[in-house]
Amino acid sequence: MKKIVVEGLKYRYPLTQDLALKGISFEIEQGEFVGIIGQNLSGKSTLCQALMGLVPHFYKGGYGGSVLVDGLNVERSEICELAQKVGLVFQNPFTQVSGSKMTVFEELAFGLENLGVARDQMKPRIESAMALLGISRFSQRNPFDLSGGQMQRMAIASVIAMEPEIIVLDEPTSQLDPQGSEEVFQAIQQLSKNGMTVIMVEHKIEKIARYSDRVMLLHQGAIVDFDTPERIFSRDDLADYGIEAPVFARVCRGLGIRNPASGLYPMTLDDAYDQVVNWHE
Repeated sequence: MKKIVVEGLKYRYPLTQDLALKGISFEIEQGEFVGIIGQNLSGKSTLCQALMGLVPHFYKGGYGGSVLVDGLNVERSEICELAQKVGLVFQNPFTQVSGSKMTVFEELAFGLENLGVARDQMKPRIESAMALLGISRFSQRNPFDLSGGQMQRMAIASVIAMEPEIIVLDEPTSQLDPQGSEEVFQAIQQLSKNGMTVIMVEHKIEKIARYSDRVMLLHQGAIVDFDTPERIFSRDDLADYGIEAPVFARVCRGLGIRNPASGLYPMTLDDAYDQVVNWHE
């Protein structure tokens, strides 16, 4: 089932001449985990905002093409309508915290209150989201007493508690340590397995290669490629787009080790080990 359909999407920010998105088209199925990679100013954040409706409703500017999210035309739909379908997690959690709640629990309840969720449904949804992101012990702490990483996990949990069908994350692990990043990726992967559609912008290539079903490579507002991690990170021209392949892919490339069936380089430690063992045999 197609959850997102984008056709010929163009966008130009107000008071600028260049297009931030240059007529891009793609489709995403329900339950897919899609990673988006590219250099700065490649259009990644703009695309995230277009899927949520902030482009063009909030940022205005020049807009063309169409974005359908679960059948809703983003340009013709109200933000409040789209918010029930799509959850957006920003890179900086400070931009997402309401600032009006005294505890983490109350902060997670804020979005549910705005959606009109019944009070007896709030508590189990909030507790489930906190447990998934490993922040249950901070339930009664003031949000601004949390570290940056803890606050980011709270921001993600606040979106998950609203149970959107699609979640868009713009560099959600930028303020997390390696352990925290791994926990977030595992949690998001579980949501994807449960049927939630995930779109994640991320610079941590090793994680994108490991967890994504497909990877979109953006450059200067255009889609260069949209395929499996193995095919994307086996491209010979990644450096032209400012992207470095995962370490295991680079090692196997240097050694000339490929998957004999596909001709592609391994992406993970397990895959690399299997190929090295087969190579020596």
